[in-house]
Amino acid sequence: MDVTIKDVARAAGVSASTVSRVLSGNPKISPETQEKVRLVLRNLKYHPHAGARSLVTGSSRTIGLVTSRPGAETFANPFFPEVIRGICSVLEVAGYNLVLSTAQGEANQRKSCLDMLRSRHVDGVILTSSRLGDELIDALVSEGRNFVLIGRPADKAGNLSHPAVYAVNNDNILAAAVATAHLVSGGHRRIAFVTGPQHWVYCYDRLQGYRQGLSQAGLPLDPALVQQGNITQQDGNRAVDRLFSLPEPPTAILAMDDTLALGALEAAQRRGLRVPADLAVAGFNDSPIASWTRPTLTTVRIPVFDLGAMAARMLAGLLDGTHARPHQVILPSEIIIRESTAGN
Repeated sequence: MDVTIKDVARAAGVSASTVSRVLSGNPKISPETQEKVRLVLRNLKYHPHAGARSLVTGSSRTIGLVTSRPGAETFANPFFPEVIRGICSVLEVAGYNLVLSTAQGEANQRKSCLDMLRSRHVDGVILTSSRLGDELIDALVSEGRNFVLIGRPADKAGNLSHPAVYAVNNDNILAAAVATAHLVSGGHRRIAFVTGPQHWVYCYDRLQGYRQGLSQAGLPLDPALVQQGNITQQDGNRAVDRLFSLPEPPTAILAMDDTLALGALEAAQRRGLRVPADLAVAGFNDSPIASWTRPTLTTVRIPVFDLGAMAARMLAGLLDGTHARPHQVILPSEIIIRESTAGN
């Protein structure tokens, strides 16, 4: 059976409350008593119950990671394992555990996250994405909760909201504009954009960057060239089918995620199109699949591991009182040119 505090107290000849104070590091307990209790703790191989310890210390030493998709969808995209790897690289050193919360739908996500915090199962949370006018962020700010956002807080019009929120992001607008300019430099004038749901801030921002890139090149925006769906390989495949049913198909595609770009490459090859001679394709994130595809995929390299590590570092600093400003950090990105757009 598990050893309890009462067992330790009996063996040490002290009260259970004294054992609790020793476990919580209370300085009022004499060094001699502390040493006696700690010796018994070691001899009996006592392991404190996390829930009970959090009641005493006010800390669970656990961080919640909140995603907006069911677990199967979360791990189907290479972004999430890499961002979790970055988070864990920091939390393991800082002595925090990580709990993953996956929920489908905004209301369920909000309830799951707030329940974890209100019940003190976690000390703080990391959000892996945000929506335009995100009510979860509003609630976390209103309740004064400790959290860090990977992304940026934005209102329903896409403007920055909650400037005091701790967040780490890359400049998605600039990155998409640079990727569009790369395709323009290859001689392309009909450039399609394959995107995800526009209520996600990063999807919204990358579309704005694409529009900006076209504008800077003096090219008009053709709404028919903007294909929206979910962020899956199948959606990238279907987008190409729709684009090539147009009277004037595109000569290049910028996909806002490598998973979508992979689907676009598959559809192009199925149609007998040569990439990049007939159709250039570029993606986003520089996930491992980008260098495995044939042809290899041009993509915007996002520092995904660093996004996770920085978010964890910020939250751990918030919890132990050592994190200083700035509240919002922007990490750099770069375009990696490979075979899928080279030679145009």
